Amino acid sequence: MQKLTQEGQNLVNDLSNRYNLSSDAVIHMIVAVNNGGGTMAQFNSPELGGGGQWMRGGMTMVGDMFNNGLKNTVDNLCNEISNALANTTIFPVIPAGTKGSNQWWPTNLGTPFSSGSQNNIRYAVFPQRLAVELNGETTVYDTLDNNISGVSQQQGGDTSLTFSSQYGTILVSTLPIVSGAGMPPAPQSNFAQTIENNLNNEEPQTSINTDMNTDESANSIIDLIQKLSQLHDAGALSSDEFNTKKSELLSRL
Repeated sequence: MQKLTQEGQNLVNDLSNRYNLSSDAVIHMIVAVNNGGGTMAQFNSPELGGGGQWMRGGMTMVGDMFNNGLKNTVDNLCNEISNALANTTIFPVIPAGTKGSNQWWPTNLGTPFSSGSQNNIRYAVFPQRLAVELNGETTVYDTLDNNISGVSQQQGGDTSLTFSSQYGTILVSTLPIVSGAGMPPAPQSNFAQTIENNLNNEEPQTSINTDMNTDESANSIIDLIQKLSQLHDAGALSSDEFNTKKSELLSRL
């Protein structure tokens, strides 16, 4: 179990009682918000509907995407945790530059001008350097002449990262390694473009075998609807566009 200070344990007990959640579920959410720098979180908690995402002042997504009550619970819980992280020492202080520290990158890199995390990956951007932590192991890359404006993890559960620069979208694994083992390369894919292509074509790009059973087909359609909901929540689709596409997908069930 994650080590906590006495203040941190008191916070867990309080949130557990008020939100009717187990201590493990609350600690899981505290770690998720902490990994997201206090402004975002990616989590997977059975007590909170499974996998989901939260962004402060933005969107909240849960496994049961039409459960507004659950969304409100997650949003309120994460906001409380975010405020507590800013004002309370929840975790024991770990020296900078070591595993488990909020300043996990090598100390000689200084202070990053951008940092974040997704799933089990953390990243920090410095002048001419990009530090990436995967499963506790840190790799530092030479960013060459790229001006990095954003880092994102590929969809589908792989461990590849891309970054945006003046040259477009580039795989992190193509950068020279300064220190560390590096990240395994993986095929590049674009989540928003994939969804847009699926919606614009008469048939989804992901083919369904003729011998696929009904449950598998229904799950594929439900997955597409959930991705549509994410785009709608992010403002990429209007309510009319979302409802129209949702109706088209539901008609295939």
